[in-house]
Amino acid sequence: MLDVLILCTGNSCRSILAEALINHLGSNRLHAYSAGSHPTGQVNPNAIAVLQRNGIPTDGLASKSWDEFEGKGIDIVITVCDRAATEVCPAYLDGTIRAYWGLPDPALVTGSEEDITKAFQASYNALYVRITKMLELPLEDMTQAEIVDALSKIGNQSEL
Repeated sequence: MLDVLILCTGNSCRSILAEALINHLGSNRLHAYSAGSHPTGQVNPNAIAVLQRNGIPTDGLASKSWDEFEGKGIDIVITVCDRAATEVCPAYLDGTIRAYWGLPDPALVTGSEEDITKAFQASYNALYVRITKMLELPLEDMTQAEIVDALSKIGNQSEL
């Protein structure tokens, strides 16, 4: 089983969605965690709501610092924050397979409740497509370079 760490600055929306989706869809092959460089300390209620609407378990989801994963032995790191691509990852992740799947932050959407709901659903949908494509890969039989290439291609696809 591969351990996947999903990173985002605040660890309250996109990374939480990805963690829950990977653990639900890829439970027999992947185990996901999420963390942030500057975690908000709470999961956005709209993230929980979109997961629940789509039948994804939300137990145990929490906003936490990437410092908690030092020494964990992470196999793959995926950054989902559209502004975190330039952040320097902690030294303990040097040599880890990394991919960038930047998505706009649905928590920044203002307007009606319907507008906000649509933004969170769009993030969920984009992550669902990317994670489904990742799970179609024979990750266990691929080299690090092949995984990096494949995950980068998945992240460069636009579903929004």
